[in-house]
Amino acid sequence: MLLFDGSTFQNCSGTTRRNFLQLGAPLLGLGLADLLRMESRAAETGRATSHKSLIVFWTDGGLSQQDSYDVKPEAPSEYRGSFRPISTNVPGIVLGEQLERHANVMDSMSLVRSVHHENGIHAPSAHWMQTGYFGPTLARNAAQKPSFGSVISKSLGTRQAPMPAYVTIPKSEAFGYQGAVYLGKAYNPFEVAADPNAPDFKVPNLSLPGGLTARSVDSRRALLKSFDTLRRDIDETGTMEGLDTFKRQALEMVTGDRMRTAFDLSLEDPKLRDEYGRHRYGQSALLARRLVEAGARCVNINTGNWDHHNDVAKGLEQHLPPLDRAIATLVQDLKARGQLDDVIIYCVGEFGRTPRMNGHAGRDHWSDCFSVMLAGGGLKGGRIVGASEKWGGGVQERLVTPLDLLATIYQALGISLDIHYNDVSGRPTSIVGGGRPIQELL
Repeated sequence: MLLFDGSTFQNCSGTTRRNFLQLGAPLLGLGLADLLRMESRAAETGRATSHKSLIVFWTDGGLSQQDSYDVKPEAPSEYRGSFRPISTNVPGIVLGEQLERHANVMDSMSLVRSVHHENGIHAPSAHWMQTGYFGPTLARNAAQKPSFGSVISKSLGTRQAPMPAYVTIPKSEAFGYQGAVYLGKAYNPFEVAADPNAPDFKVPNLSLPGGLTARSVDSRRALLKSFDTLRRDIDETGTMEGLDTFKRQALEMVTGDRMRTAFDLSLEDPKLRDEYGRHRYGQSALLARRLVEAGARCVNINTGNWDHHNDVAKGLEQHLPPLDRAIATLVQDLKARGQLDDVIIYCVGEFGRTPRMNGHAGRDHWSDCFSVMLAGGGLKGGRIVGASEKWGGGVQERLVTPLDLLATIYQALGISLDIHYNDVSGRPTSIVGGGRPIQELL
């Protein structure tokens, strides 16, 4: 993941030539410069043009569809669970009572209630939902395919440099499957690495190393320009080619105002921050909105742990209300700003939970049939795609695969479904395989 070196540097006053060479590379953000250079090259080779972005709520561990997006009010109590159904502003669509804010904006959302894959273990399932492909097993857990965020990053790039195309909040999760793999490290996510709801929220990846100030960085930059011999020595070692455009952009991420402003939640109206909710879910959603406005293509919000094997009702009472508030407020906020058609909102996890509760009043892993939510980005709202069986055990109609979901998102973002990228062996590999877009939403 893209993280700055945490080393401590001394003030440049009196620094030796050797020390200057040692600190030059991390100081000038060569990792970021490489990222920017690679993205620029990709933009020059036929990359798709689009003004749309994606915000993801990743429900790590698996959200119970029976208690949220696919309630079964007529089922026996051990299937039905503790929460009553509530009506929404779309006639005929009901949700679990913990999603009361969703209910007010259901006409902007759509539910896919027939998602299916064939694995009930966290890590392989996370890989399947993050990449569209089955791959790792418990014995072989290395990522096999790039995440959809990395595919989006490579295919579209940032809308406005120096904002990274792909960002994770607060950090990358999904058992390590939110990376780029064979697409290259340049398309790994930029990690915020901090809780946006923390009183002292600050992005360490945008902070100068200890002992450095913007003024001292400018001094080093001036020093580079002043010492031709030093620059030649640097070039000969291959450490640095000089302050080209991409290094300047990398430096701007650290010392400039644009990135820092995008991450500064204090610039938002406190009332709006309250509306999103003063918790990690809400402030992460607000931050994601700011980041896509600043140019990010995919922002993946990694939420709390939804692996409720014991007392699922208690777990959902803790996690569903803040998720409900964050997503519904994001929908309303984007709509008020005239941006909802430009931003897809996607709520998804690696699988759902068992239709029937276990002996601990919890629900176990279930991939045979579960639900996801999609909103915005020009997708149709107020729709239900597919259906589970009477008590939720399997798909009754319109089976949807992980690749179908990604094909839908890619097409809505303006990414050609014909794109192939070379894998580790140099073999062209489709970004969607046999996946087909969900036409009911397009």
